[in-house]
Amino acid sequence: MERNHHEDQCNEIEALDSIYCGELEVLETEPHKFRLPIATTEYDPEVETEGLSCKLLFTYTEKYPDTAPLVEIEEPSNFHDGYEEELLEHIHKTIEENIGIEMIFSLVSSAQEWLNVKYDELKNAAETAKEEAKRRVEEEEMKKFEGTRVTVESFMVWKLQFEQDMGITERKEKVAAESRKLTGRELFLNDNTLNESDLKFLMDAGESIESVRIDESLFQNIDDLDLDSDTDDEDYVPE
Repeated sequence: MERNHHEDQCNEIEALDSIYCGELEVLETEPHKFRLPIATTEYDPEVETEGLSCKLLFTYTEKYPDTAPLVEIEEPSNFHDGYEEELLEHIHKTIEENIGIEMIFSLVSSAQEWLNVKYDELKNAAETAKEEAKRRVEEEEMKKFEGTRVTVESFMVWKLQFEQDMGITERKEKVAAESRKLTGRELFLNDNTLNESDLKFLMDAGESIESVRIDESLFQNIDDLDLDSDTDDEDYVPE
């Protein structure tokens, strides 16, 4: 018996209207042309910033379901470049697997699954990018505590710059200039290391402090020396 394609098509339309509870929108009846929406669970039509959504437009061919129906994608929401082509290719593969039987429910279910999988991939990619950005920030923060490896050359450059910034270099040069102007007697009075070096010289030579002979005659005429009087010092306080 020859198959009555028109009757099969009308029966499928009735079944689809019952399954999708009013979401089926019939546009034409000869041939049947109708629309069904699909969306991920995250999709909110009032916000349209989360999830994926579109409408599938089907048109029965004369010999459907023994021939493939026509399928179009309308009103895609949050689709990235190439998504429409990928979804149509996915639907056409499902059509090839179902030639000869009523397939609209299978096509809609397969397209719905494709949307869910694709949106999961988008969420995972976004989460990965977020974690990567967070990791980069943490690495940059850690670098602040790692410091820079110091070499002799880098330390000397730093030391020179530090001394210049702190005015140490200028003070050193000033002290050196003033030191060159001091007399031998002033250097002797200002530098106790000269006294210490004499004692060290004696100790190194094996002499004890007690065994050192002092020529007292050298100090007999000490009063004749022209030494600065302590009384010339403004801060001098007599005992």
